[in-house]
Amino acid sequence: MKEVKVKIISKYKELPTMNDNNFFHSPELFKIIENTPGHTPYMAIATNSEGNIIAHMLAIIRRRGSLLPPYLYTHGHIYGEGVYDDKQTNKEEIFSLMLREITRKFRRRLCLYAEFSDLSTKMFGYRHFRENGYFPISWQEIHNSLHSMSPEKRIGNKLLKRIRHSQKLGIVTQEARDEAEIHQFYTILHNFYRFKFHRFIPPESQILAIGRGQNGHIFVTLYKNKIIGGCICVHDNGNLFLWYHASKRKRYMYLHPNTITIWHAIKYGYEHGYAHIVFLNAGFPLIKNPHRDFILKFGGKPITKYRWFRISIPWINSFLSWIYRE
Repeated sequence: MKEVKVKIISKYKELPTMNDNNFFHSPELFKIIENTPGHTPYMAIATNSEGNIIAHMLAIIRRRGSLLPPYLYTHGHIYGEGVYDDKQTNKEEIFSLMLREITRKFRRRLCLYAEFSDLSTKMFGYRHFRENGYFPISWQEIHNSLHSMSPEKRIGNKLLKRIRHSQKLGIVTQEARDEAEIHQFYTILHNFYRFKFHRFIPPESQILAIGRGQNGHIFVTLYKNKIIGGCICVHDNGNLFLWYHASKRKRYMYLHPNTITIWHAIKYGYEHGYAHIVFLNAGFPLIKNPHRDFILKFGGKPITKYRWFRISIPWINSFLSWIYRE
């Protein structure tokens, strides 16, 4: 792979023209991240001997902190393994070169930890991650097919009756109409995930930018004109990805706002011709996982993959690598 060179770009104005079919590695998301306080984007670009782009991968470095309890650190995150030219047959070798350069960037920026999530297949890049000091943790996604059969035929009668009952009571889901509605949903989202382990919520400015973008949708669920839930979806490569969803927990629980929100996202994907809707984070593949079991009621199937982590403190990274050894 000596003829392949990798460079890293950190300014949107310096990006060359590239394939933007994948939202998570697109110039659109790069620009959104660049304009988000506390966030820095880095695009790794692989070129061949003729100077043509054959692959690119977007990494995000986030600054995180709080006064109560007091902490401040940065972490790096990459969604998927990047985008590759269709003619490339050695994707993993090209990925290894980009991975090495991005890992160096994470080290130089003193990231407490780096994370790769949502890879296309469970074993993609396994050897190269290991060579660069990463360790894997099993994680689950849920994929719902939206072709060949309507969503109503994929769910049970009990759930369908619950959906129709809530709709008769007046609960509806629609795309957010303005920034005020997105702000109300963001407050619900922030409170919903406040105490959840390993759950990062993007700043409100970033969610607003995603809602205004070409590939993002912010859906809000209302009851008597009051927002009680919603979700964030993005689409790329013919699939719809449900990134975050949340609702008010207690007062409106009998209306099942999360159920109506997810059902609307599924119906939207089906009616607009997407092949699948992917729930990016169903959590750990534990025997008992209420969140996963809830999502599976909508007719999807669980997909277990790896998330790869690298801790900047050597002895902690070695210890966790030993715990999650196979």
